[in-house]
Amino acid sequence: MKKLDNYILGRWIAGDGDGQTLFNAYTGRPIAAATTRGLDFAAILNYARQKGNPALRSMTFRERGLMLRALALHLRNHLDGFYTVSYQTGATKNDSWIDIEGGIGNLFAYASLRRKFTDESFCLDGEPHQLSKGGSFMAQHLLVPKEGVAVHINAFNFPVWGMLEKIAVNLLAGVPAVVKPATVTSYLTEAVVRQIAASGILPDGALQLVCGSAGDMLDYVTAQDVVTFTGSAGTGQMLKSHKRILEENVPFNMEADSLNCIVLGEDVTADMPEWEIFIKEVRKEMTVKAGQKCTAVRRIFVPANKLEDVKIALGNALAQTSIGNPLNEKVRMGSLAGQQQRTEVKEQVQKLLASCQVIYGSLDSVQVIDADAEKGAFVSPLLLLNQRPLFSHAVHEVEAFGPVATLMPYTGMDEAVHLSRMGKGSLCSTIVTADSQLARRYVLGAATHHGRILVLNRSCAGESTGHGSPLPLLVHGGPGRAGGGEEMGGIRGVKHYMQRVAVQGSPTDITAISGVYQQGATGRQDAIHPFRKHFEEVQVGDQLLTGKRTITESDIIAFANLSWDHFYAHVDATSLEGTMFEKPVAHGYLILSAAAGLFVENSAKCPVLLNYGIDELRFTKPVYAGNTIQVRFTCREKLNQDAKDENDVPKGIVKWLVEVTDETGEQVAVGTILTMVAKKTTL
Repeated sequence: MKKLDNYILGRWIAGDGDGQTLFNAYTGRPIAAATTRGLDFAAILNYARQKGNPALRSMTFRERGLMLRALALHLRNHLDGFYTVSYQTGATKNDSWIDIEGGIGNLFAYASLRRKFTDESFCLDGEPHQLSKGGSFMAQHLLVPKEGVAVHINAFNFPVWGMLEKIAVNLLAGVPAVVKPATVTSYLTEAVVRQIAASGILPDGALQLVCGSAGDMLDYVTAQDVVTFTGSAGTGQMLKSHKRILEENVPFNMEADSLNCIVLGEDVTADMPEWEIFIKEVRKEMTVKAGQKCTAVRRIFVPANKLEDVKIALGNALAQTSIGNPLNEKVRMGSLAGQQQRTEVKEQVQKLLASCQVIYGSLDSVQVIDADAEKGAFVSPLLLLNQRPLFSHAVHEVEAFGPVATLMPYTGMDEAVHLSRMGKGSLCSTIVTADSQLARRYVLGAATHHGRILVLNRSCAGESTGHGSPLPLLVHGGPGRAGGGEEMGGIRGVKHYMQRVAVQGSPTDITAISGVYQQGATGRQDAIHPFRKHFEEVQVGDQLLTGKRTITESDIIAFANLSWDHFYAHVDATSLEGTMFEKPVAHGYLILSAAAGLFVENSAKCPVLLNYGIDELRFTKPVYAGNTIQVRFTCREKLNQDAKDENDVPKGIVKWLVEVTDETGEQVAVGTILTMVAKKTTL
């Protein structure tokens, strides 16, 4: 029998012995064996730290992001092969699309985040802090990549997405990964990693794969490493309490299966679009991936007076679900991942039946298309009913990880919120309602116990990604039973793999360290106007001290007429009593425009292509007719831009700090303007 290889130490290595046999989920036939016996896990982690980590740490965020993009494009060229393997996990084409192309989508999403970071290997975290009255002492938080490795222990249900959504984040942060997928579906993860390794896109040691037991790997983690786990709450708690993790204070992120719920609002009636939206959402959540999703709906709460109607509607909807061979185009729900998973689902359902009854489906039989119901790991969708959810604990504590959900009544929104909390923490919840105030009550009441809440109705249903779809730029995780961790979350997720350090010093030193100009730092002035420099030639700290201009009463009147801004404080001296102004004050945008006239290079065509925008503009002191302004104009930060195509002009964005002062030297306005600047190759 074919044995899966482990991708470690820069090469493919088979473990010792026969290993665990892996089966085709819908035929029951053996397809491979997996083992990590004989592997040196200490060497595997050290290889990542010593080989992969320095290579990734030396790259900038832009370079790492482009690496992720190249990897995503490469994997898209091999979709047919991935789908062929994925069917063996019991997944339908739609299930596989979520796993495979959803995972690749995470790579694209995190690749695009490179634009949110400076073109450095590290990044700034938050705003700078002035620590002294005179401005000579300040602080700035920095984030630098950890010097360890991310160890990802993943669940069986999403063998591709589970890996790619995690490594996208740690690779962008500059940290390598060792991925240990659940053994039962690791053959699909191995197929994807083979293509990743063959591409040569990632540096050596940036990604390693072990197919089988994690062995003693956690015995060798250090404080610079990060461990993540996706799976059952019980296993997660066991790993989280590992002696080495506690001793070394290793960051541990857990995303556990939870008893997610959906609520039908009291306002929804059977003749409203929201009714059909609710029924379709429940059916989808029960049957996609045969219910094997950590985000799947397990608890269904509906108003008590609509319980019978919902029961009938859900039964009719579930009856339309064709089950069987995932390669058959008529099939809408495939099998569970294996016989063990089917056994576990049935055992959990038996626990629920002590306080519930089956109102749709059968625990003992299932009709299948183009398959053998016994040889394959098939199970019927099971809709249960619990009439007394306030007094039944099992329904809020026991999870059957398959196409199983329990319908329950509630009376009043406060009770619905209370019932949602009885799950003791979940990854996500949904409320279907057309009443925004009802949605507000639910969200604010239930938010403490959920990682994500979807408000679903006719306004967003057409474009909504649905209850069970975690999105790369949103936090995926939840409190309590859900694990208390956070995954993805855009920039938030990247920070999990970086060390935060508060750096204190003078503005000049903080500028030199951070690569971003800080107010009060020593600038760099030369004879060349900043706008005469190409993007490569502009340096952070380049500074221009402009000439001066006196604002006149005629300027203020002319600007009011030009802009149509005749606000009383600018044009009516008789209306200023009780205001902060002594006399008609110059428009803030007049001051900014006059400042631009002072710092802009007006003589000829130059590398500056256009004004790209303004950030953080503040008017800090009134300017009256007779006041004289001057501008200190300093390069604050540079952002490289990628060419969209071969015809695009090579360019970057330069952020300029604009400090406007009056004749007393006091600041009257401050802001950051952005210019698009051409590179040398264009002019």
